[in-house]
Amino acid sequence: MVAVCDHDGRLLRHVAIIMDGNGRWASQRSLPREEGHRAGAESVRRILQAVIELSIPYLTIFAFSSENWRRPGREVGHLMGLMRYHLSNERDELVGRGIRVGFIGDRSGLDSDVLGLMSDMERATADGTALTVTVALNYGARDEIVRAARALAMDCAAGDLEPSTLDEEGFARHLDTSALPDPDLIIRTGGEQRLSNFLAWQGAYAELVFLDVPWPEFSRDDLEAAVSEFHRRDRRYGAVTTS
Repeated sequence: MVAVCDHDGRLLRHVAIIMDGNGRWASQRSLPREEGHRAGAESVRRILQAVIELSIPYLTIFAFSSENWRRPGREVGHLMGLMRYHLSNERDELVGRGIRVGFIGDRSGLDSDVLGLMSDMERATADGTALTVTVALNYGARDEIVRAARALAMDCAAGDLEPSTLDEEGFARHLDTSALPDPDLIIRTGGEQRLSNFLAWQGAYAELVFLDVPWPEFSRDDLEAAVSEFHRRDRRYGAVTTS
């Protein structure tokens, strides 16, 4: 098993994953893109267990971006159908495994039945202690920051906040992730090397690992390799290493 501490003894507490490559995986097999998304959902189940066994307490997964609505209607409908299925059918298993589930993103853009399933999942899993999983659903980092700025502007207009007192910590409390530590490691599968509007604020000092493997093939070995790469990085946070 790989270690979860870096060379200075700091814990790897939070891994975030951009689960990319489902469509290309399917295309390479002459399958419809929907089959890639279905296979990707199975990968999530495997990786949840691997993260628990590696004693990493927080995992965030990018399930559906605010830009994904631009995809063909059939594909969007399938993705939402998969979300409904897993929210409806995996709640009891997640409770039994001690996995707490939360969501980030703009909920105003989601159908009422999906919102109900999300709320049910959050309530049912609230006592989980083995792992906290955050699902980014209808999420975009720029949108998140704009929503936080809008809330702060309203606080200022109402006289509840003095603008000169606002600092980074105060701003972060208005983000969707206010209850979470910032990610230490962001992994992207599928070969692309960009964040694609994911955790722009929170990932300012995260280590980034880009892998060619498509998400449906992402394995525990791939996760451990990414964690090992994280440990080899020198995380200085803007400081200079002294010898």
